[in-house]
Amino acid sequence: MTEDFDTEKARASAWFRTLRDDIVAAFERLEANHDTGPMADATPGAFEVSETKRTSDDGSDAGGGLMSVMRGGRVFEKVGVNISTVYGTLGERAQMAMAARKGIPGMKDDPRFWASGISLVAHMQNPHAPAVHMNTRMFWTPHAWWFGGGSDLNPCIEYAEDTAHFHDQQCVHLDPHGEDLYPKLKAWADEYFYIPHRHRARGVGGIFMDDRCTGDWEADFALTQDIGRAFLPAYLPLVEKRRVQDWDAADKDAQLVHRGLYAEYNLVYDRGTKFGLETGHDANAVLMSLPPLAKWV
Repeated sequence: MTEDFDTEKARASAWFRTLRDDIVAAFERLEANHDTGPMADATPGAFEVSETKRTSDDGSDAGGGLMSVMRGGRVFEKVGVNISTVYGTLGERAQMAMAARKGIPGMKDDPRFWASGISLVAHMQNPHAPAVHMNTRMFWTPHAWWFGGGSDLNPCIEYAEDTAHFHDQQCVHLDPHGEDLYPKLKAWADEYFYIPHRHRARGVGGIFMDDRCTGDWEADFALTQDIGRAFLPAYLPLVEKRRVQDWDAADKDAQLVHRGLYAEYNLVYDRGTKFGLETGHDANAVLMSLPPLAKWV
C-alpha cells in the first residue's frame, strides 16, 4: 500500500474538528442553562482552549491539536474535548506493539505514521449524572490505514433507563451500516472496557471498534462519523434529567470511589493513553481523562 491518502486525511481531520465544535457548544449550553437544582447558583463553567504542539526528535514539526478543558463548572466538574493530528515516525516500541497486534509487514523499513482523532471524557458534579467517554480516530501508515473508536457510559449510580437510552442511540446510528454491527461493537466494548484486576467492567458499556478497514474508506469513514453523531443524542438527555437531582455525602463518596476505578483503567490498560505517551504527545492532553478527584478504599 503506497497511497498517501492526503484528501482522506484532510477530510477526517476536518470532521473531528467539526464534531469537537458541536460538542463543546452543546456542553457550554448545558452550563448556561443550569438554573435549577444543585449548584445552580454557581458560576457557569466555560472551556479553556489551548493549542498542543508536538515535535520530532530532531526538533521538526510533528503536529498537534486543540485541548479544550472545563473545570469547576456547575454541571461538569471536569470535561475535556481534545482533537489532534500528529505525524512522524513510530519508535521501536510502538512499531513492535503495532506489528504484533496487526501483523503489518514493512513497518520497520518505513515507520512513518499519521493519526487524527477526537477524545472526550466528562466527569460530572452531580453523582447521579453519568461520566462518559468518547473517541474516534483515523490512523495511516504507508502499509495500512484504519479507523477506531466508540463511546461508553460510566455511571457511579446506575439507572437502567439511562443505560437503555444510551445503547438505543448507538444502535439507531449503527443499524444503517448493518444490523449485525451494533451487537458486535457492543460486545467488543464489553470486552475492551473490562478491568481484569478488579474482575468487573468500568461502566455499563457502549460501543467500541479498532482496526476498522474493510477496504472501503468511504464506508468506514461514514461509520466513524455516525459513531460521533450518536454521542450527543445518547448522552445529553441523561445529563438534562440527572443534573437537577439532589445528592448527599454518600452519593458523592460513591462517585469518588468509582472514579478511582476509572483512573486505574486509563492508566493501566487504555491503548490511547499508552500511544499518546509513547509517541511524545502533550502529557496534559493525554491525561486529561483522569478525574479531578478520586478515592480508593
